[in-house]
Formats: sequence, C-alpha cells, structure tokens
Amino acid sequence: MPLAQNWRRRGKFEEVAFIFPNAPTIPITVNFQMKMPGWYDITTFNDLQAAHDEVGILRSRDYFNSLVAEEVAKGIPSTRIVVGGFSQGGAMSLFTGVTSPLKLGGFFGLSAYLLLHHKIKDFVPASLPNKDTPVFMGHGNADPTVRYAWGQQTAAALRELGYGVDFRTYQGLQHSADPEEIDDLEKYLLARLPPLGEAGVSKA
Repeated sequence: MPLAQNWRRRGKFEEVAFIFPNAPTIPITVNFQMKMPGWYDITTFNDLQAAHDEVGILRSRDYFNSLVAEEVAKGIPSTRIVVGGFSQGGAMSLFTGVTSPLKLGGFFGLSAYLLLHHKIKDFVPASLPNKDTPVFMGHGNADPTVRYAWGQQTAAALRELGYGVDFRTYQGLQHSADPEEIDDLEKYLLARLPPLGEAGVSKA
C-alpha cells in the first residue's frame, strides 16, 4: 500500500486502480501446521521449487483470475491490467500471467519463482494469449529465502517457453525490495500502463 501511495503523491499512475488482495489464512507445513496468511502451502524451505501445493496454487490462481474478470466486467480492457507481487504473491502472479486465458498488460514477480514448473505447459492456454506480454522479474543475489538461482531458473524457463523476460539483479539484496528495484518496476509499469491521454483512448 505505501508504494501505491508514494506513486500517487508523485502524480504517477493517476488513472490506475491498485488492488491488494489478502492471502487466506491456511495451515503452513513449515510453520508446524500453524495457520498464517498464504496463497498456498509450503512444505520445505530447502527447495521451494520442489514443493508444490497444486490444489492451493490453482485455487489462488482462480481467485486472481476472478479479480481480473471483475475489472474487465467494469469495462477495463484486460490489456490495461497488470498482475504482480512479491515472494508468494510474485510466484502466484507469474503463474497467473502465464496461464491466464486473457491477454494481460503485463505480469511481474519480485523475489519470486515459477510454480508447478515441472508441468507448467499443461496449464498454458493453447492460444498463448500472453506469449508477447512483457514480464518483469527482480531478485536480490543475496536472498536467503527464495534463492537467487531459483529466480534465474524461472526466467530461463519462461524464456524457453517463448516469453520475453526482463530479469534484473540487485547486488547484496536479501528477501526484500530496494529503491533501485522499485524504480525499475515503476518504469516497467509506466511502459505497460501509459496514461491514456498520451497513449490515445482508441488504443485502450
């Protein structure tokens, strides 16, 4: 929320509505089954890419898609919608973007990784609506939680599938974000969601 407020104070994205969904409270295996906010269960921190709560991931993906559908129903073109997030939210955003049945304006993941990477092709629509949709990824090379290598591997996997990924590395950054990364994200969003006054209403 503070990020969106900061952009508002600087006169950025004045035509954009920011939606920040809250993850449901679910039992998390690595937290001794104690309940905490999570888009899906995590069974181990040793290799997040090997721990796939497929039911939880697909449930959250469907919820993300429902949020997109609600905006489209209000008259917002899907190409003016960007899905993104940090950590679990970033992982869900990448998965949602790749598997979305609608053409999106963009999708990004910060300190994120590709969910269900071993069978991702099974979930990608045959029409490939987002194959030409630019993807942004940012990752600190000192991240002890979502390893930097996982981010690199995710970018490589998406590129292998034909997606254009702008993967940015942030030196010394752990599992967090920093001003340089936020600046890069801002540039990405400005390119994906230009003010309608400049882009022309006919393009929206």
